[in-house]
Amino acid sequence: MLRRSFITSTAAASLAAPAFAQAPARSLRLIVPFPAGGATDILARAVSLKMGQQLGMTVVVDNKPGAGGAIGSDLAAKAAPDGLTLLLTTSSTHSIGPALNAKLPYNAVTDFTPIGTVGTSPSVVVVPNSSPAKTMAEFVALAKRKPGQLNYASSGNGTIIHLSSELFKSMSNTFLVHIPYRGTALAIPDLISGKIDVLFDAFITGMPHVRDGKLRALAITSAKRSALAPELPTVAETLPGYESSTWFGVYGPRGLGADVVTRTSTVLNAALNDPELKDRLARLGAEVQSGTPEAFGRMVQADHAKWKTIIEARKITLEG
Repeated sequence: MLRRSFITSTAAASLAAPAFAQAPARSLRLIVPFPAGGATDILARAVSLKMGQQLGMTVVVDNKPGAGGAIGSDLAAKAAPDGLTLLLTTSSTHSIGPALNAKLPYNAVTDFTPIGTVGTSPSVVVVPNSSPAKTMAEFVALAKRKPGQLNYASSGNGTIIHLSSELFKSMSNTFLVHIPYRGTALAIPDLISGKIDVLFDAFITGMPHVRDGKLRALAITSAKRSALAPELPTVAETLPGYESSTWFGVYGPRGLGADVVTRTSTVLNAALNDPELKDRLARLGAEVQSGTPEAFGRMVQADHAKWKTIIEARKITLEG
């Protein structure tokens, strides 16, 4: 087993090396279009460390936050296609953003080269401990009995939290009042006190309150039950077909050569197969999801189409 692991690691490094052989003294730049310290940044730093070990070179995480991820993404789109600048981003910039903002400075499809998926992270449906709903089915029944009398919080208009909630409303044929906050952390006290009735929160921020006994979890939003919380049923067990997850993935700029794409994807997948990295991502609330550049591209296109449909049907805008 040790010999096989060594051979796999060595093969990945040898495949990757020629892509960067033109400038062996240079580091690889991994742009993160969100602030330092957030979940995406922490994940990027964990991935960059393992990729650097595979490559035998430094991978520098470069935070370029602003405009919902558009500033950093635009920088990556306009970088030289030499394989030395990559972008680690999420659903916000390539699935949801293009469906909400027609004035983005980049085309999310044509201005980037897919490298591969890093992982996915679901949301968790949480309610106050005082809520009469103990299950997702009970919450749906409660909302139908009280149309317009229950509310839900979000982290702002057009966010994955907002869209996940609107998808739930659409599929359950219920009417909940939207209360946007500037981040779900600000909504938690109101949820705990019962001023807010439900929140589709990111797993990484919602589950600690559940495990501390401050909130009740009804379900998880992934398509299947998750190893992150195997005791939780999915929303889909009550509403078949429901699914909402945030993906994390790596892109290069447009025009990357096929050999560079293949080698970089090989290095990324080798890093993601590292048990230490898998454990680190699990503790962040994300499940590793490696794969081919082609599969990543198809997944993003399908995710964009899904959210564009719900955005148009529910008439969602950045303004409210």
